[in-house]
Amino acid sequence: MTQSTTAAVDNTPIEDFSQCHAGIFKKLDLLGELPALLEPAARAREVAASSLEFFREAIFEHHLDEERELFPAVLSHAQKGEEHERVKSLIDRLTHEHRDLERVWKNLESGLKAVAKGHASEIRPSDIELLVGNYRRHAQLEEAEFLPLSQTILGRNSNVMAALGMSLHMRHKPMNVVPFV
Repeated sequence: MTQSTTAAVDNTPIEDFSQCHAGIFKKLDLLGELPALLEPAARAREVAASSLEFFREAIFEHHLDEERELFPAVLSHAQKGEEHERVKSLIDRLTHEHRDLERVWKNLESGLKAVAKGHASEIRPSDIELLVGNYRRHAQLEEAEFLPLSQTILGRNSNVMAALGMSLHMRHKPMNVVPFV
């Protein structure tokens, strides 16, 4: 055996250790990225859980309030003719948008539940963007057109406005049932 062959054979175990360390360094670098990812992962869980609660307790209730209380009150007090037709058209559109928004939400809900629990999820960012964009446009339509029109129509009679306020209050007030003894 020549001296160079002997050196090559003798260095092989050392080179193996060196290569092993190179792999270890790569994995350590990867592990070093983890602290920077923990906060966004925790934030993702928090946002997902908060969104689930918000949609269950606020958004769907808001839609019910509009559809059961506000829309019928405005429609029944709109002046016959053009105003009534405008209100009917807006209510039809807004109600249709409620159902569309609820469908998009249903597609996201299971993925958000997984994220809230810290599990992997197949949520598509485009679905979230669709929900957020569509809801913003929906709320802007209500703010710009329907609510001012509602204010005009219901504001013609303070009793109607008071009745609407009372009805909404009663729907959201917890019932304290006192047993009779």
